[in-house]
Amino acid sequence: MERPGKLRVLCLAGRKGIGPRQQGVTVLDHSPLFRRTVWTVGALSLVIALPAFAQSAEEELGGVRTRIGLGAQVYPSYPGSDRFDVGPMFDFDRARGDEPFGFEAADESFGFSVIEAGGIRVGPALNFEGARNADDVGALLPKVKFSLEPGAFVSFDMSDNFRLRGEMRKGVTGHKGWVGMASADYIARDGDDWLFSVGPRVSWSDNRYHDAWFGIAPADAIASGLPAYNPGGGIHAVGATASFETALGPRWGIAAYAKYDRLVGDAADSPVVRVLGSRDQFSGGLGLTYLFEHR
Repeated sequence: MERPGKLRVLCLAGRKGIGPRQQGVTVLDHSPLFRRTVWTVGALSLVIALPAFAQSAEEELGGVRTRIGLGAQVYPSYPGSDRFDVGPMFDFDRARGDEPFGFEAADESFGFSVIEAGGIRVGPALNFEGARNADDVGALLPKVKFSLEPGAFVSFDMSDNFRLRGEMRKGVTGHKGWVGMASADYIARDGDDWLFSVGPRVSWSDNRYHDAWFGIAPADAIASGLPAYNPGGGIHAVGATASFETALGPRWGIAAYAKYDRLVGDAADSPVVRVLGSRDQFSGGLGLTYLFEHR
């Protein structure tokens, strides 16, 4: 299940047009303290680095536009939770000259293209998943540590209004499983004046991911009072994501997104979800954006 916002916190990034992407950030995590720390440091770093970016781009490209945004979002406390956390939503994107900002869905991982040909883009992806402890879930279950998930993505722009994307990541800490998401997005827009996107999502994960978030070992069943449960891997969520952006004037704008996932398969049947959580997973965010032009 991909959450924005897994910080995705969801970071909205570069969604004006499907043209070549300059920069984008989408990082997800369910630890409020971690999110605040990471995004505060990230925001300060971008503010400090912005003049250098602008000067370099102006010299090399003859002008650049930079868009930053800040807002708030709500998301499940952990995969399968029926409780929500509130965290920041941060946006940073650049475009050359009068080029529209590139499209990125609100719930995709941070990444950048290293191969671009015929509408196909391939590149690295990076995501985060926050920790979960016994207090979070409301039962004496083992802690799931913070998960760093590097991986890769591939996307295909079928037209100006339709994009397919898939990504696969491996938890190198925390759950240590494989997790991926396939998505399709319909994009309607009027240049940089407004943009609307919507599309379905399918999330998959392996046995290790399922065991970490949804499994209950026999020894833990005794301590927690929940029945033992040994899930397998497979599709664990299906849903949809929609986003909307509009300019309020030459500089200011708003950006918003809404996401819904329905847990399915072994994840949905887990006592962690059925007894202590929810199969229905909602996320949403709203923020203001500001545009800088450097000529």
